[in-house]
Amino acid sequence: MAFFILISVAATAKNKGQYFQITVYHFSGAAQEQLLDDYLANAWLPYAHKLGVQQVGIFKPISNDTSADKTLYVIRSFKSIEQLAKVADKMWEVANYTGAGDYINSNYKTPPFTRMDNTIASAFAMAPVLTLPTLSSVKTDRIYEFRSYESATEKIHNNKVEMFNQGGEVALFTRLNFNAVFYGKVVAGSKMPNLVYMTSFENMDDRNAHWKTFVADEEWKKLSAMPIYKNNVSKSDVILMKATAYSDF
Repeated sequence: MAFFILISVAATAKNKGQYFQITVYHFSGAAQEQLLDDYLANAWLPYAHKLGVQQVGIFKPISNDTSADKTLYVIRSFKSIEQLAKVADKMWEVANYTGAGDYINSNYKTPPFTRMDNTIASAFAMAPVLTLPTLSSVKTDRIYEFRSYESATEKIHNNKVEMFNQGGEVALFTRLNFNAVFYGKVVAGSKMPNLVYMTSFENMDDRNAHWKTFVADEEWKKLSAMPIYKNNVSKSDVILMKATAYSDF
């Protein structure tokens, strides 16, 4: 049984940090993948840049190689919800950007994707803006790790967010050089209450070494053992991805 609540949010509401929009395209085969790549690389991304949306990350999970439900992630940041909404409206001025026709005008029998999901998250207090990673490896070797932590209740979820901020988890990731791209408290999405964040690494060996160091770190052992932060994650999703050739980072 579903229970629906409709809420109106005042346009004047402000967040001290950025908002992140994560769009996930689900697709099933090479034809859809090619159509998505062509649209995003040659039409959508150039026009998004014209509208002032910079530092857009576009990724494909490594699991796409064996998964029937393949996905593509588009991650971008906005100064406000108002900017996010204005850009969304502007993106439908199709005449203003070239190359979108095959995607926009796809037949219902041959759509460019099987499903599209959107998540909006507000930046953590301790990490208010999207940060480009400082990696020296070639782009094809880099690993981007996207995580979602769900909690049993809103109160418990807020406790996990607090653990990242005041508790020091963000600072720990920084000290251990996890090259975090963003941390966000989800305000609209399908897995709430949850938070999402992304870290990045030179390659898979570098990723594994970082997590080995993390779990052995004395500060993490102390933080994770604190009774106040016990059982604040009920489900976690870990998605390892690589950037597309046309991604901004």
